[in-house]
Amino acid sequence: MIRTLAITDTKQVVADLPLNELHHDFVVWYWVDLMQPNEEETAILEKVFAFHPLAIEDCLQRLQRPKLDYYDGYTFFVLHALNRQTLEKEEIDVFHGQGFIVTFHKQVSIELDQVWERLKCTKDVALWHEDEVLHQLFDKVVDNYFPIVYRIEDHINEIEDNTKQLSMEKLLDQLFDTRADLLTLRQTVHPMRDLLYRMLNSQHLSGVKQRKAYFSDIHDHLLKVSELIESNREMTNDIRDSYMTLNSHETNRTMQILTIISTIFMPLTFIVGVYGMNFSNMPELDMKYGYFVVLIVMGSLAALMFLWFKRKGWFD
Repeated sequence: MIRTLAITDTKQVVADLPLNELHHDFVVWYWVDLMQPNEEETAILEKVFAFHPLAIEDCLQRLQRPKLDYYDGYTFFVLHALNRQTLEKEEIDVFHGQGFIVTFHKQVSIELDQVWERLKCTKDVALWHEDEVLHQLFDKVVDNYFPIVYRIEDHINEIEDNTKQLSMEKLLDQLFDTRADLLTLRQTVHPMRDLLYRMLNSQHLSGVKQRKAYFSDIHDHLLKVSELIESNREMTNDIRDSYMTLNSHETNRTMQILTIISTIFMPLTFIVGVYGMNFSNMPELDMKYGYFVVLIVMGSLAALMFLWFKRKGWFD
């Protein structure tokens, strides 16, 4: 689908203006959005706008790294948004030049739609131009990282508190899934942070230089998101180590109990083994109360060993 917004010299926002009318004198600047385009719609990148083949190739390939490339008359940006439910990366390609901005994305973009509707419904057109659209688009993409990070952080706290009384195996499974989500976030946020840093230090982007304070604020947000991601990864490391330590302690405790039980039964097994040899010249076998005496001795021995281990604190 192709949709257009044009800002006229009469300070009006005109939606869905045909492509062949975008270059009329009454159009001050325009925004063309290609959302989930088919092959015919994709072809206008070359036929109508004559963008560089390498930039068009980057649009068609899946998930290019966030970057910017300079071409004659325009700059090409690759942004990465995140799907809030699946955490899948969603690429937004932006062609930005004097008097126009063209966006290309293969999926519905919540962030881009928010900026589109805001411009479409604005009452103060003078505050808007192609540089402001670029700023708003970056700002929305970065701002939508925060709810995802906070949701993951809340889930980490739930894992740590274990309010649902889940088994350790299920908790560890959730913990490793969370670490995978944090890794996906880091692989998205860090390249975006590097992109903003490059934009802020570029000598070719006059619009960014004029709004350096605003783009610096976006960069600061990315730094904050990066710190939250690293902090949450450290928290998952601590929780994982705690669970591993607890699991090791419980295993050692179980082995200790089993060792005590085995130790108590060792002398009893020895006595039973001695009197189970069936030699004919064993005088104890002819004792009238020999069986009961052996049972009493074995019981007393087991009780004494139990008390001795308990006194040593092995059952604490």
